[in-house]
Amino acid sequence: MSVQAMFYVKEINHRATSQADQVNVEIKLAAAFAGYLQGLPEGNGDWSKYTPQGELSMTATNPAAIEQFEMGGVYRLTFEKAGDER
Repeated sequence: MSVQAMFYVKEINHRATSQADQVNVEIKLAAAFAGYLQGLPEGNGDWSKYTPQGELSMTATNPAAIEQFEMGGVYRLTFEKAGDER
């Protein structure tokens, strides 16, 4: 079984690196609610009955991956236990 959660990007922080050709970006997401979910067919009912609360912070160093995130954008996260696909 998997659980889906809708999160929005609340911060994108570019960090200094010692190499000009390298990037280091912290992306912070929070559980989407109310206005963030307008126009989307799904919400956060898989894991939160009322007001969803949650945060995720990740550091990305792949420029192609970083480009996929935009401030305020809503993203669907799927959680499933690793190894269950056997």
